[in-house]
Amino acid sequence: MKAVYAAGVNHDDPLGVLEVGDMPEPETKPFWSTIRVKAASVNHHDVWSLQGVGLSAEQTPMILGTDAAGILEEDIPVRKGLKAGTEVVPYTFVGTDGAGVMPGERRTILSEKYAGTMAERTQVPSANVFAKPANLTIDEAAALGTSWLTAYSLLFTSANVNPGDTVLIQGAGGGVSTAAIQLAHAAGLEVFVTSRSEDRRRRAMEIGADAAFETGSRLPRKVDAVIESVGAATWSHSVKSVRPGGTIAICGATTGGQPGAELTRIFFQDIRV
Repeated sequence: MKAVYAAGVNHDDPLGVLEVGDMPEPETKPFWSTIRVKAASVNHHDVWSLQGVGLSAEQTPMILGTDAAGILEEDIPVRKGLKAGTEVVPYTFVGTDGAGVMPGERRTILSEKYAGTMAERTQVPSANVFAKPANLTIDEAAALGTSWLTAYSLLFTSANVNPGDTVLIQGAGGGVSTAAIQLAHAAGLEVFVTSRSEDRRRRAMEIGADAAFETGSRLPRKVDAVIESVGAATWSHSVKSVRPGGTIAICGATTGGQPGAELTRIFFQDIRV
């Protein structure tokens, strides 16, 4: 089958090991289901994989992709309504036993240990297959998993924000930040965003941000929580922008993962990270 895959890993030239070509069809596994992929989306995780983050050279060639939507190829008898031909969306995290994932269990995402979604067919545990929401197109559904579930978890589990709280979302324009803006707006939060791009700041306002600032700008007041995916370039600003007792919820470090920790400010201000 045709697939997009990492032929190797290269930190300095990730696209140099990106290939499109034939890969073996997924082998049938007990309690797993096969999906004929109709759409798959690109995430920063795919670049990390090509750079060797979470994927070693010994594991390549590895099919990339952590999100998809498509057509279920066989009935799942224990799952009501999931018949062959149903449009479905997979949850692509897999637990240590290779059969779904339980809360608190160590997990992996497709394209790390198991083949990813950028192929004509992909497989996930049958427990991880869900009917596509009727109000979403195949393309929209394929863009949900990694970015939107991450954003939801950051806002409502890690940061534990409530209606009326103020949240700062660093780096408007990325997948997680775009999802977080819309989710926070829908939940009744006041939403501040930052970006170096005027176009991205304007777009953030269009999708639900209450105010958009140049990266590093002083905010009108402290926020209850920060959603941080940028890393070193915005870390100090995040620490200075959150109120005493507030939360910084982290999901990435695109600009570098070794910023000055600013531990004194963090413990004096009782900031939760």
